[in-house]
Amino acid sequence: MADITMARLHEAMVILYAVSLVFYFIDYLYKENRASRIAMVLLGVVWAMQTAFLVFYIIETQRFPILTLFEGIYFYAWLLVTLSIILRIFYKFDFAVFFINIIGFIFMTIHTFAPVQIERSPIGEALVSELLLIHITFAILSYAALSLAFVFSALHMILYRLLKKKKWTKQLSNMPSLGQTEQGMTISILVGITLLFVSLILGLQWAYISLEEFSLLDLKIVGSFILLVVYSWLLFRHRGGSLNGMNYARAHIYAFLLLLVNFFLGSRLSDFHFWY
Repeated sequence: MADITMARLHEAMVILYAVSLVFYFIDYLYKENRASRIAMVLLGVVWAMQTAFLVFYIIETQRFPILTLFEGIYFYAWLLVTLSIILRIFYKFDFAVFFINIIGFIFMTIHTFAPVQIERSPIGEALVSELLLIHITFAILSYAALSLAFVFSALHMILYRLLKKKKWTKQLSNMPSLGQTEQGMTISILVGITLLFVSLILGLQWAYISLEEFSLLDLKIVGSFILLVVYSWLLFRHRGGSLNGMNYARAHIYAFLLLLVNFFLGSRLSDFHFWY
């Protein structure tokens, strides 16, 4: 009975999330303050429910819930909702909030309706350690930061095309400037690169201590290092002045697609990252 109740509450949360997106879209089209307030309230309810489930799960399992793929997805979705609320309250970037919540809604839906979400990872059962928890936490935080960079890159491309076509309307008044989106991309990947680097170092140390044998050629490790190199290259080229504007934004889009491949496919094909 408890499992059924939890499932229904998660479904209700997804519905509230979807309705909030509808109101955000209405606010974007018609600049309705009432729609914006309703969307924010609904999103606040979703965040409160997510946080309550997160705290409940921590109390129940006596660990931080990030040791399986679906736990990671849930934490990732919670981070995106948290980021969107912060951006909405402190920076008024309504359009950025809308994009972030679309991504968060997709991941929340995957978590709620995937058939194997209740299964737990063998590595999560056998090897719970503070080092492993910190490694995974930093990895997911880095993915959240790099996702924010993707949102800013998408906004940059949209804003550039609208300005070029001189199609500025009142619906776009809450959008950041081209300079702000470019700065947002840079700050986001700077944070993401740092967190990812720390995560890789901690992860390699944990593997060396905990596993009898592991290969540096493991697909998830190789993919993570490729991500680190790609985003570092983007930052280096941008700081050198050779990658700016639309080219900088497009590079972020391609890098984010690589991130998604590594997040899902890399975990599946890894020899010891048992996320199912």
